[in-house]
Amino acid sequence: MATEAFEEIAETFDFLDDWEERYRHVIELGKAMEAMDDAVKVPATKVDGCASQVWILPRIEGQTFDFQGDSDAIIVRGLIAVLHALYAGLSVHDVLEVDAAAELGRLGLDEHLSSQRSNGVRAMVERIRLLAADKAAA
Repeated sequence: MATEAFEEIAETFDFLDDWEERYRHVIELGKAMEAMDDAVKVPATKVDGCASQVWILPRIEGQTFDFQGDSDAIIVRGLIAVLHALYAGLSVHDVLEVDAAAELGRLGLDEHLSSQRSNGVRAMVERIRLLAADKAAA
């Protein structure tokens, strides 16, 4: 259940020859993201379990899920951009149905990220799922 934006990333990854090119593409995705205002980089938006500083701010209208994210690490900003492509625009109920591990596995991220980065991605996915579940239950 991937969004069109995520499918575009997956297709781009298919065309890139090696992991270094994919890594650069992830970094470019992060650089293209809207900067998050420092005023919302507070403990309530901080994601625990990441080696880097990571913040996720939900932007949910009605039942449509969206979020803004940021990190002090450039590769992590890119990973946030990938997660944004995976989840943004879905209903809060559909967010809970996404198999993030399988979708991200299609990109080969699980094979090329350090264990700390992988743990951070899992922490971000868990935060996104909790935000969607809270809204779905409301």
